[in-house]
Amino acid sequence: MQLTIRAKGENVKAISYLLSKNPNNLYERRVREHLVRLVYHEFTETNLAVTIFVTPDSLALVQNDYALDITHYINDREFAASSIFLSLIRSALGTALNGKPKEAYSEWVLHSFAFEFEVGPIASTMTNEEISDLFEPLGYTVSIEAIHHQQRARFLTLSADITLQQALQHLFVLIPVLDDYKHYFIDQLEVDKLNRYGEGWLATHPMKEVIYKKALRFSHLYAKSTIAKPSTNSLNTLRYEKIVETIKQLPRKSSIVDLGSGEGKLSSLLAYIEGVEDLLAVEPSEIAMKKALKRFEALEGVSVSPTPTWGSLFYYDARLQHKDVIVLCEVIEHIDEERLPKIMSLLLTQYSPQTLILTTPNAEYNKVYELNTLRHNDHRFEWTREQFQEWCSTMNTHEQYELSFTGIGDRHELYGQPTQMCIFRKKEMSL
Repeated sequence: MQLTIRAKGENVKAISYLLSKNPNNLYERRVREHLVRLVYHEFTETNLAVTIFVTPDSLALVQNDYALDITHYINDREFAASSIFLSLIRSALGTALNGKPKEAYSEWVLHSFAFEFEVGPIASTMTNEEISDLFEPLGYTVSIEAIHHQQRARFLTLSADITLQQALQHLFVLIPVLDDYKHYFIDQLEVDKLNRYGEGWLATHPMKEVIYKKALRFSHLYAKSTIAKPSTNSLNTLRYEKIVETIKQLPRKSSIVDLGSGEGKLSSLLAYIEGVEDLLAVEPSEIAMKKALKRFEALEGVSVSPTPTWGSLFYYDARLQHKDVIVLCEVIEHIDEERLPKIMSLLLTQYSPQTLILTTPNAEYNKVYELNTLRHNDHRFEWTREQFQEWCSTMNTHEQYELSFTGIGDRHELYGQPTQMCIFRKKEMSL
């Protein structure tokens, strides 16, 4: 992942002062264990070329407290120029990004140069036309080169007479828009940063609403006035509450498996249900399990302490047999569809719980979000309510379970609710 900055014309050497980087030295730093380098490969009176690039530490991506979410549970994501990239190079470009060089060079902050910015590879589902529509209104000439004929991974070249600060602010706002998945938590600081970098141009951009929505992810995080604000009642919370209330009503609930438990948020709530004696929080990610363990250690007054358990849907585990309840909350959509029948057979036939609870996105509700893509870069599919109900019925091969369906979240008259849930309850067998 890299960003190359080229400039031509008089006084281009002043750009080195704006970057606050000596062209005679290699800039090299470790940021969260990833190596960030900045190097000049052309520096004359009329030509300048400098590249900043990141060499990621593959182990740091998936280990320790600085780990980045490039997989949701299961699948690796290509490591492209993205919001991760920006978070790693921000400190190196901070002087230029904020327009705060040494006072002797401050006059160059507002000076326009004939710039060319090359950034990539970009991994995006946006079309070339949509990408051009982001940058051309800001005065850029846009060139796009695809790495593969499917045109998902591409390099962008942006040319304009512009100040360095303006261009970097454009990139720091728009690269996350191109990226299919935001890699870090979005809070009010992120909103403030977007408004600060977008000052003077974002409010009048013809794709303003698209930029806010994709940069902050989903319409509930921004207002039509473009004053963004965090949601006060997340869909995740609603899911967890619905699952907890459902389990509370079950006649048998002493043993529960939270399969794909992540950082243990749902398991922590399940631990307070009266009558629960055995609670397994099963998760394949060591990082998530470590975070869950800290969460569990802080719980007070619970009915049972959750047991962090390494495990995977893809492997049989005798410890999961004959439990009262197994929960898969927002897990199945991260698995290739052709692998699901085998997994469901494992769950319903070999593990054979009294109750199996599945939640997954309702694809119809994406129209409410004005999304033309899947909600998450790692989702392999998203089903309509009809598709989900038909699939659940098909998976109930031996008809040993009764199925009931419900929704979670704000209800839309046409599109239902954002999350759909199926409850498999084992039938009473007559002797």
